[in-house]
Amino acid sequence: MIDQDKLVDVAERWDREIEAKIRALRAVDFDLAYLALLTREGIKPLSRWEKPIDDRPLTILRQMDLHAERIRRKVRSGKVFDETIFGRTAMHLEIYAEHFRDRPVDKSAETVRVEGFLFGYPPCCVSHYVRQPYAPHEFPVHQQEILFHSSCRGCEITPSLIPHYERIHRIVCAV
Repeated sequence: MIDQDKLVDVAERWDREIEAKIRALRAVDFDLAYLALLTREGIKPLSRWEKPIDDRPLTILRQMDLHAERIRRKVRSGKVFDETIFGRTAMHLEIYAEHFRDRPVDKSAETVRVEGFLFGYPPCCVSHYVRQPYAPHEFPVHQQEILFHSSCRGCEITPSLIPHYERIHRIVCAV
């Protein structure tokens, strides 16, 4: 028979450990902590952090059961930089690395489609963004601000995602 008290203790300890990790990532940047929890909870299959970070946040991401690695990229001027990608499965990281490692940053339709798929954006929003980036839509600013994609007008998927994004956003704000 399972001892319910032990299960509660494990759950509480797990929650405190995750909370501490979110707090540590939030000390680096709120959006890094927010992306990490969205990804850990499976709302986003893969996330990208484009700002430099040292090894500590990378270690914390891995302690949150996320696969994480740095991917070297280039800009058109030839300058090289690292971005950090993290996800629940190694496969998403492999696909991202295969497409983008050591390659120049670009905004081609192919790039937008691959990134949109890997980052968990609604396909309709990705297609619309390819045709008309940052087009007006009907979502309130406070909802659009917590998403990492530009919603398309009339989107049927984004409204179902918003409550999940809002829940994770509240958690990170409260930590």
